[in-house]
Amino acid sequence: MTREIDIRIGTLVGGNSDAPSTYIKQILPHGFESISITFWQTTGGVDLARSAELVMEALAGRNVTVSTLGIFGNPLEHEAIDHETLAAWEALIDNAHLFGCNIVSGFTGRVRGKSIADSMPRFAEVFGELARRAEDKGVRLAFENCAMGGNWASGDWNLAHNPKAWELMFDAVPSDALGLEWEPCHQMVQLIDPIPQIRKWANKIFHVHGKDATIRRDIIAEHGIGGPADWCWHRTPGFGDTDWTTVISELRWAGFTGAIDIEGWHDPVYRGDLEMTGQVYGLNYLKRCRGEFVANPV
Repeated sequence: MTREIDIRIGTLVGGNSDAPSTYIKQILPHGFESISITFWQTTGGVDLARSAELVMEALAGRNVTVSTLGIFGNPLEHEAIDHETLAAWEALIDNAHLFGCNIVSGFTGRVRGKSIADSMPRFAEVFGELARRAEDKGVRLAFENCAMGGNWASGDWNLAHNPKAWELMFDAVPSDALGLEWEPCHQMVQLIDPIPQIRKWANKIFHVHGKDATIRRDIIAEHGIGGPADWCWHRTPGFGDTDWTTVISELRWAGFTGAIDIEGWHDPVYRGDLEMTGQVYGLNYLKRCRGEFVANPV
């Protein structure tokens, strides 16, 4: 007896390249179960309909899904590139169905140099409209919890890196179409315990990035977090401090079904020629943490 995979383990694939489908074909034999296609700031003139056709051809006959389409930029500001980011959100919402996908993810953006609270009116203006567009298309919007160097007082890219900010965001736009693209790494590097967050925010976790962190508390004890010594590193799952068995168990307990997609290209060790070595190790590690379905005796 088999059943549909409840939590898939996959990876991120850049959408701005000429042929993401070619890359997908090369990595599928490793056993990835889902693909998150991501764009940086703009779709870059990519013909989304044609890209979707090629991606779906690459996935044909395989039990692999497109989990999300991602756009990472600042749709709240007014420079030319910011307007392109906002247009990309709209285009991905409109074309997600072509990829068999119903989640579009990315940064919220923020009003540059302003506090999270001061950015909320602009967030409500932009994502109020995008939420209505998504609702009409049967799409959900998921915000990655990455600070991108910002903090509560100021920043350039993203509001959605702090649980208090989430409260303000979801109060400002009270739509079931808005949620989180959550990962433990971005909380750990703020010294936030990620596990209790799952219990509190599970109903808003739409997608999970598979990225971990290594925290050197001995360095923090000696130098603090503002000294010259590095004290945290982003890691591929299986090489960091996160208890992914507990993460997956808590997600399942809360009823999460969806994908954990490995966000590679960050690990200080498994990079360059070792990138795919690390990603495939992370893939198999997360599958072990999830477990494989075994039918009960009749």
